[in-house]
Amino acid sequence: MIVKFYTLIGKYGLRGLLVKVLRLLCAELCARFPLSVLLHPGCVRKEIRLALTGDYNRVILWRSGFGFHVPLYQRPQQMARALAQQGCLMLYESNPLTDRVSSLESLEKNLLLVNIRSLLFRRSLLSELDRVKKPKYLQLYSTDRDCSLRELKSFVRRGWRVLFEYVDALSPEISGTARLPKAVAVKFLYAMTHPEVTVVVTAERLRQDVIRRRGTRNLIVAGNGVDLDFFQHWDHYDFEPEFKAILSRRKPIVCYYGALASWIDYELLRMIAASGKYSLVLIGVRYDASFEQNMRGVEGVDFLGPRDYRVLKYYAKAADVLILPFLINEITRATSPVKLFEYMALQKPIVSTDIDECRRYKSVLIGTSHQNFLYQLERAMELRGNVEYLALLDGEARANDWSAKAKSVIDGLKKQEKLPGD
Repeated sequence: MIVKFYTLIGKYGLRGLLVKVLRLLCAELCARFPLSVLLHPGCVRKEIRLALTGDYNRVILWRSGFGFHVPLYQRPQQMARALAQQGCLMLYESNPLTDRVSSLESLEKNLLLVNIRSLLFRRSLLSELDRVKKPKYLQLYSTDRDCSLRELKSFVRRGWRVLFEYVDALSPEISGTARLPKAVAVKFLYAMTHPEVTVVVTAERLRQDVIRRRGTRNLIVAGNGVDLDFFQHWDHYDFEPEFKAILSRRKPIVCYYGALASWIDYELLRMIAASGKYSLVLIGVRYDASFEQNMRGVEGVDFLGPRDYRVLKYYAKAADVLILPFLINEITRATSPVKLFEYMALQKPIVSTDIDECRRYKSVLIGTSHQNFLYQLERAMELRGNVEYLALLDGEARANDWSAKAKSVIDGLKKQEKLPGD
């Protein structure tokens, strides 16, 4: 906790951190005790009943603090949308800071934001769901710290199944803490020792780990993907002066977007910048103190901070080459980067360090060392207008649309729902 505190101080400053804490406390208070729920519980019950009358095959409650309307639009939101489009009623837990839902809010057909932080609303919701005679799942990330093991077991006692998404190697670095949080460790142990739990894995190393621990029963492989439709629709976007200045240099742009954290190969980034051949553009959040420790004062690097998912694609589209500059370690060997498939859909040459999951795709140029990575950047520049290469990118992007990932999950659930004795 002390390490995390000082990391946040370095990131926001003491005053900025205090403001954020106060905002969080106020938002949490409003979420736990929403006036509309407290004053009109009968209306809320009717609202819930109406929401549950739709056409769907099963209910999935996404239980995690990862909000829906956050700038980093990732697997949780994408899978929720894709599963809803294929007949699941998705109940997505709202985040008090980014979503601010008092009871529930309909986002799309079969996709609802729900404020289960409100105990009164949660009781009403679960009571109404008890009357729904369809399979019900509590969906959790392996990195989740919000849902306790006790709460998980309470859902199981109500007749719910558990859908456990094993998306990253268990690591304090992923959690942003000095040691692995207990809430993460105990739920992982539960999932690995209860074969009736359905485990979804996103990478081959994670699949092998699950098989070693508990076999192949109730195991689904559904890696990350891309919203192809989103990346095929473009409007005019007016860049801010900072990025226009980068474009005006007329220098090839090498871009990475995503978390800037301890698993980034900062030495490689410094080498790219030092080559003097490219404008190195980094877009994303400083997840920990590693960026400041490794990149402060480095020339030839343009750090833009985070950009909203809705406009991020315009920056990436303006680049010449998109990169995945990850260190090779136990975290990254088990990583299926969402941005990999978005890079494909953007029709830009991709250069990655030697990540297991990236090696599976022919469109990705793999840098096996720092020097080889720089060589692959030069190759990538030559491939920018290559028709065959662009077709390869397009084909691999289409094969990894989120709809295909959702179908893999649903097909696995259907098989399990038919098994006797579960």
